[in-house]
Amino acid sequence: MSLFSTLREKPWEPQPALAGHPTPADPLATPRTALRFIMAIVGVLFFLFIITFLSRSQYPDFQALAGQPWQPFSDTSRLWFNTALLAASSLAMHIAVLVAQREHLNRAVLGISLAVFFAIGFLLAQLDLWQRLMAAGYYINSNPANSYFYLLTAVHGLHLLGGMVVLANLLFRVWYDDSLATLSGPLSLCAQYWHFLLAVWLLLFALLASSPDTINTLAALCGF
Repeated sequence: MSLFSTLREKPWEPQPALAGHPTPADPLATPRTALRFIMAIVGVLFFLFIITFLSRSQYPDFQALAGQPWQPFSDTSRLWFNTALLAASSLAMHIAVLVAQREHLNRAVLGISLAVFFAIGFLLAQLDLWQRLMAAGYYINSNPANSYFYLLTAVHGLHLLGGMVVLANLLFRVWYDDSLATLSGPLSLCAQYWHFLLAVWLLLFALLASSPDTINTLAALCGF
C-alpha cells in the first residue's frame, strides 16, 4: 500500500464488507452507546454533588449524620436493609438476563418482576427512612447534611424510577411480540444500568454514613 493510499483512508467511516464475508449489524450498538452516555452523565452529576457535599462539610453549621450514638446513621442497620433490597433487585435482573439468553421466557419475566418488586421495595424503604428522620427532627432545612441526604437519595430514586419505566416498556414489547428476540439484548442493557445504580448507591451509603473525621479527611484530599 502506497503512502498516498494510506493518507486517503478514512477509518471513521464504515468499511465495506469483504466479498463472501458480510459484516453483521449490531442492533444494540446505538442503545449501548446511549446507555454509556447516560451513565457517564449520571456519574458526573453525582460526582459534582459529592464534591459540593465535601466542600459544604467544612462550614461550621454542617453536622454529619453519623459519628455520635444519637445521630441517625451511626446505626447503619436501616441503610443496610435498604441496600439489601436494591442488591436483590440487581441480582434478579442478572438472573433474568441469564435465563433470557437460554430462551426461557417465563423465567425471564419472573426475574424481571422480582427485580421490579425489590426496586419498589427499596424506594418505599427510602421513603420510610425519610419519614423516620423527619419524625426525629432531621428536617431538610435544619442542617446542610440533612439537605444533602434528601437531595442525593431523591435524585438516585428518580433515576431508578426512570429505569423501571424503560423496563416496563421493554416488557410491553415482549408481551406484544411474544418473542425473546426483543428481550435478551435490551434486558442486558437494563441490567447494566441496574448494577450501575447499585454501585452509585453504595458510594452514597459510604459517604452519608461516614464519621466527621472521615468526611474531613476526604475534604482535605480534595483541597477543601
